[in-house]
Amino acid sequence: MADLNFYSGTMDCGKSTLALQMDHNHRARGRVGRVFTSHDRAGTATLSSRLGLSVEAIEVDDSFHFWQFTVDELTQGGRIDYFVCDEAQFYTVDQIDQLAKITDELSIDVFAFGILTDFRTQLFPGSLRLIELADRVHTLQVEALCWCGERATHNARTEDGVMVTEGEVIVVGDVDDPDRPVPQVGYEVLCRRHHRRRMTAATAKAAAMSPDVLPFA
Repeated sequence: MADLNFYSGTMDCGKSTLALQMDHNHRARGRVGRVFTSHDRAGTATLSSRLGLSVEAIEVDDSFHFWQFTVDELTQGGRIDYFVCDEAQFYTVDQIDQLAKITDELSIDVFAFGILTDFRTQLFPGSLRLIELADRVHTLQVEALCWCGERATHNARTEDGVMVTEGEVIVVGDVDDPDRPVPQVGYEVLCRRHHRRRMTAATAKAAAMSPDVLPFA
């Protein structure tokens, strides 16, 4: 029987690297699969790792229909043994339901990879649905680290090095603000303590260089 698997963790914990390795291992054993991604850092239709590895992938936007895609492929004589689905947090709830249906009714293994929560510490709808439906939920064992050296548990968004907690959930590139220069948008993993204090690596460095006493909140 096929399984729906969900591999989760914070940014920088090796999810995309594992997705690439999973695809490689299955292909090496003669299995035939499809690789999917959404909003990858390397651009459209690419699954990439921060280690510099990448493969071509099928881009998943909100209109993509997994079930119809799969039926069309099989009807045309294609073979599919498994799916590797990276950045699954960005998938819609209906798309996750389709992946579960594909697993159960077409016996195709699904290996989904994604982060659990957004920069506001709220669960992504896609990740929440995967937790609800997956046969197995795996927490990646490679721990991302906060700038302080502690285990990172939260994803933070920064603008010009300052942590922000409001805005669109998905941001690609810079954020336009007509009242000031375009900020440099980045992401950083933090421990809960420093996420709660909104203390990024940049703000911590600035505080350390300040003659004022570092506040503890």
